[in-house]
Amino acid sequence: MPGLPTTLRALPATALALCLATAAATAQAQPDARPEPTPVAEDCALPGRTGWTDEGRDTDRVQFQRSTGRLRVLTLFVDFPDARATDSTKPYADQLAPAADWMRRASYGRARLDIAPLHRWIRMPAPSTSYGFERGLTFETHERYVRDAITAADPYADFSGYNMVYLVAPKAAPAISFSPTYLYDPSTSGITADGTRLKWAVTFGQDMWRWGHKVAAHETAHTFGLPDLYAFTGETHRYVGGWDVMGNIAGHAPQYLGWHSWKLGWTQDHQVDCLAAPGRRTVRLTPVERPGGTKIAVVRTGETTAYVAESRRARANDPEPCSTGVLIYKVDSATQTGEGPIRIMPATPAAPPSSGCGALDMAAHRPGQTFTDPSTGVRIEVRAGGGSGDTVHITRP
Repeated sequence: MPGLPTTLRALPATALALCLATAAATAQAQPDARPEPTPVAEDCALPGRTGWTDEGRDTDRVQFQRSTGRLRVLTLFVDFPDARATDSTKPYADQLAPAADWMRRASYGRARLDIAPLHRWIRMPAPSTSYGFERGLTFETHERYVRDAITAADPYADFSGYNMVYLVAPKAAPAISFSPTYLYDPSTSGITADGTRLKWAVTFGQDMWRWGHKVAAHETAHTFGLPDLYAFTGETHRYVGGWDVMGNIAGHAPQYLGWHSWKLGWTQDHQVDCLAAPGRRTVRLTPVERPGGTKIAVVRTGETTAYVAESRRARANDPEPCSTGVLIYKVDSATQTGEGPIRIMPATPAAPPSSGCGALDMAAHRPGQTFTDPSTGVRIEVRAGGGSGDTVHITRP
């Protein structure tokens, strides 16, 4: 019989017929027997659509600095003709120093802030009230502030070896009231010192005494490309509550969300379970507060949207969360910073808020609870939980 292997040609007719029937049945069954393709994390990566800080994975690493490896930070202490510092720089440095350990834990050791303080007060050339902090800071006035500080410090510091600069104002300067981040704008001439274009800086004001070192974690993450998760208008913490330091800095569970950890390269692709097409899967999640294991289950719902489930526990940077279990949230990489690019989906029924906790802080889902999005039909069911993590079943119709 032409085309058959020699071993088949030698078989008796009945055996040959049986072999051919079996082969035909196997061929017909093959499409159903084919194993489900291994999920590819990149299929759930959303593109940025705002041109600024957003939830897209395609972060512009020219405009924003790398978020892994050793990051050398020079801390400068600046005072003013109208607000002269009379105290030591040490308490200011001590206030910010814990940010290095906080960032190391948050990044599973993949980001290391090397903060080097220059312990002297550097006099700015203009009064503190002239820099616009109290009148609504613009990019131009903020750049002037950073430029004046760099110019005044240039005789005392070599800027060529640093990735970014922290600028700290004294308690005697109430006009420098808050702590904004200076980000690189390639359309401007920028600031240059010692042959180095200084692209990124955080300018600390009086709120550093309220927020502590976590204000450094928040503002430094802007230089990595993360957006603000609190609302710029209306109720400030209506989107994520205290679940990420990019939201409520003083929240009870400020560890960066798992989606942010993936965006920043701290969570690897093999730690992301992606459902980008209709289907269903059961996923075992390990808490985002510790390294190892699968960190997020992602169900993609559109070009710029997805739902994410992650496990949260009381440990590391989250010693006292208001609730623990599975956190479920929606991501939209086309939504601007301050307008809710991430929105937490609260559990129903939610536990009553504990003292000092908001309703959204109680959003973690427990075993037996299910989230369903009525518009897409996406379903996330919490099937089990424990100290080592949670098991979820995700469905995309």
